[in-house]
Amino acid sequence: MGRTSETPRRRESDRPPSKGTSGQNGRASGSMDPQIELRRKHPSLDSSSPASQTGRLMGRDDFSLDEKPPLTPTGPSTDTSFFDLPRQDRRNFLLLVLLYFLQGIPMGLAGGSVPFLLKAHLSYGQIGVFSLASYPYSLKLLWSPIVDAVWSPTLGRRKSWILPIQTCSGLGMIYLGGRIKDMMVSAGASDGSGVWSFTGWWFFLVFLCATQDIAVDGWALTLLSLPNLSYASTAQTVGLTAGHFLSYTVFLAFNSPDFANRWFRSTPSEVGVMTLGAYLTFWGWFYLIVTLGLAMLKREEKTKEKDSIMEVYRSMVGILKLKNIQSIIIVHLIAKIGFQANDGVTNLKLLDKGFSQQDLALTVLIDFPFEISLGYYAGRWSTAYPAMHIWCWAFIGRLVAAVLAQGVVMIFPKDGVQTWYLLTVIASHIFSTFTNTVMFVAISAFHAKISDPLIGGTYMTLLATVSNLGGTFPRYFILKLVDYFTVATCHPPSSPPKDLRGDLVTSTFSCALEAQKHICLDGGGTCDISRDGYYITNVVCVIIGVVTFWTYIRPTAMKLQALPLRAWRLVDPDTE
Repeated sequence: MGRTSETPRRRESDRPPSKGTSGQNGRASGSMDPQIELRRKHPSLDSSSPASQTGRLMGRDDFSLDEKPPLTPTGPSTDTSFFDLPRQDRRNFLLLVLLYFLQGIPMGLAGGSVPFLLKAHLSYGQIGVFSLASYPYSLKLLWSPIVDAVWSPTLGRRKSWILPIQTCSGLGMIYLGGRIKDMMVSAGASDGSGVWSFTGWWFFLVFLCATQDIAVDGWALTLLSLPNLSYASTAQTVGLTAGHFLSYTVFLAFNSPDFANRWFRSTPSEVGVMTLGAYLTFWGWFYLIVTLGLAMLKREEKTKEKDSIMEVYRSMVGILKLKNIQSIIIVHLIAKIGFQANDGVTNLKLLDKGFSQQDLALTVLIDFPFEISLGYYAGRWSTAYPAMHIWCWAFIGRLVAAVLAQGVVMIFPKDGVQTWYLLTVIASHIFSTFTNTVMFVAISAFHAKISDPLIGGTYMTLLATVSNLGGTFPRYFILKLVDYFTVATCHPPSSPPKDLRGDLVTSTFSCALEAQKHICLDGGGTCDISRDGYYITNVVCVIIGVVTFWTYIRPTAMKLQALPLRAWRLVDPDTE
């Protein structure tokens, strides 16, 4: 979780690394879900030093020397089922699931549904601008120490942030819900210049979710008892996955007019059962209701702990000075370039070809259980074999998945989607999901292994942030390249059609961008694509992936895997 694997949210001595089990609970998405690697695992506290556990217990409001202290657990109780948990832990677990679920709602929209809905208004390059809205989750390391250090004793350490953040999120979603339809149209107006203000609103909403995530991750460490702290990871996985699934898969299905007309209506309509505006408004009010209930009904335990902001930042600087860390940072920043076109463009291109929103939702729905179950096996493999070896094999598989995905797009049937083609798309996505999941789980296990137990939270946070950034920063440029390489010409009609929806096209012009394409089609013209930028961009990405893998990434990964653990420490224990 962010507090112990992506964001420094405890004093450094309190944060050990995880045990490499992130594959069992982690969520990874194939090309269907660009937000996959924003999921983190919550390292257990089974390797905490006695001093750190003592400090944590003495900082609790209920600490007393009048009674015998409870025995310090040697590790999380992995065999305890949910119904065997103490009543208080069960209630707090459900609270954590609810809070993580709320985070998943806007994240599923920003990273899943909205880019697909924008395709009718924006070009690929302009959708690349919108992808910048997901950056706060990759950069929250920069302000997470502030969330830990600044709080009101009256409200509580975590509620001081959760209550106002959720209130702002709810109000923001209600505001967007009432204006989202016009904002999406405006985003594509004036050659897409309006996309920047539209992206700004979603950037702000994702920033609020990322900040809430910091506070909730921190609260999880005190809401659950030490023997059952591993359930915090489960709460995050269940909550985020459910929220993302609802806002992506379920919403896309119910937003599809074809899906609604087929299953829910006797009289066809041009709109789905659920609109984006209504969906945002509903969850905005739900946010406010939950926040009010949290303020009135949940009391946060007081604490005397105080974190030093500068201490955390000094630890991060010290980690960055390690040469091995510098090597793995370079690997993370270039490793995902090879599959960026597949992850960010393939599904949009399928929609361009005529793949319906209903079929897309069905594909994600079928892909979802595979995504969860394959994560379990990926976790087992990462435990049985060297993590970076598994990661390298999955890297090759992911490059193959990018090539196969392009082939699937190229064989799109001219007479529309048929059963065989739908099954081909589903199989392609499952394979992409499999390789993506294995890569994510393997690198998470490696991060957990090399992190210094004395500063485990900061270490894991830094590595996860760089890994996330490697998947987000190329997306903008890749989508821009698709537009740059695309060549399309609008040809005027031989005779004026009767159903014109715009000014009649009388001369040829470029229709490579979405706005120009709409002008062409509305004016009765025909937009002929002579060069598809997606194919060129994907091939370039795969070539870059192959070259960088064999010349730098694989040799470096094997070298890093062979290093002893002391090579990753700020201070060599042997010299102490």
